[in-house]
Amino acid sequence: MASVITNPVTNTNSDRSKRKKKKKSMIKENQQSQSQNQNHARWKSEAQQQIYSSKLLQALSQISLNSPSPWAPRGGRAVREAANRALAVAAKGRTRWSRTILTSRLKLKFRKQKRQRGSAAAVGAVTGSSRSKKPRVSVLKLKAKSLPTVQRKVKVLGRLVPGCRKQPLPVILEEATDYIAALEMQVRAMSTLAELLSGSGSAISSSAPPPQSPPPTSQ
Repeated sequence: MASVITNPVTNTNSDRSKRKKKKKSMIKENQQSQSQNQNHARWKSEAQQQIYSSKLLQALSQISLNSPSPWAPRGGRAVREAANRALAVAAKGRTRWSRTILTSRLKLKFRKQKRQRGSAAAVGAVTGSSRSKKPRVSVLKLKAKSLPTVQRKVKVLGRLVPGCRKQPLPVILEEATDYIAALEMQVRAMSTLAELLSGSGSAISSSAPPPQSPPPTSQ
């Protein structure tokens, strides 16, 4: 019978390498969790809220509601985009969602320009056939229906968080946690600004002198 001879030196070296790899992975996970906790705690601080409020006021002061540019947002959409852009600037581009918000404005501008050129070319071209087209069923919709419930929810969550549409689940969860904390801070800051603005408006109206009645006319 052939006996299997094991080398104890090789076994100890392999055990040591496994322990080192496990230790490194644990240290890396601890560092990542600590950085995530710091980022989440940062959005809850008053200093970060003040920084965001100042950036939000700067962004709102630059809004032009009657902009001649065809791709410039107007009204409530302009305010919403300015608030999200100020939030991404406050995040300093450290996360995927903040970088996506900062670069989405330029992409949207070029996309609308391309659509305008394509629509102008389509209007100039004359179509020779007037046949009614049958509605096509999207292959993506059929695939989405066949996916399990968990995967469908992960896809929905990836669409809600900017820049996470095609990311794996760990990245989506990490970005979503930071994005939700940032949105909560955004709501607090905008509520505080709205209260200040409404309070200043009521103070101005109360300090205004009452209207004087006209003197009576003598008959």
